Amino acid sequence: MIRLTRDVIDGHALTEEVRRRHCGAVVLFLGTVRDLTGERVTVALDYDAYPAMAEKKMAEIEAETRQRWPVGELILEHRLGHLEVGDVSVAVAISCPHRAQAFDACRHAIDRLKELVPIWKKENWADGSTEWVHPGA
Repeated sequence: MIRLTRDVIDGHALTEEVRRRHCGAVVLFLGTVRDLTGERVTVALDYDAYPAMAEKKMAEIEAETRQRWPVGELILEHRLGHLEVGDVSVAVAISCPHRAQAFDACRHAIDRLKELVPIWKKENWADGSTEWVHPGA
């Protein structure tokens, strides 16, 4: 399952959504807005995307993850819009029969999402300046 959303991402709700009776492992990754990027102080991030292309790439990642691991359920969710420090910007929730599979599949999914999905972020710095960061950077 893939989602682009402007709503708050609820990690607890995601873990409940992916639970399956035949899966003994649920792994959740939450990416949050941090207050430092290198030496610069970040006050907020703005995320934007071309939804049709982003969803297409996210669906490809979901399919390849399901081909490589025995996934019970998988959710890739990315937030769009204005996010403050501490907000959750991206989540991967996955269930598999065993923990090693779930950890490996989750790592694969988030790494591929960061690498391939055309979601752009604008850093809002404490000094008032802004900078767009390209996908995969």
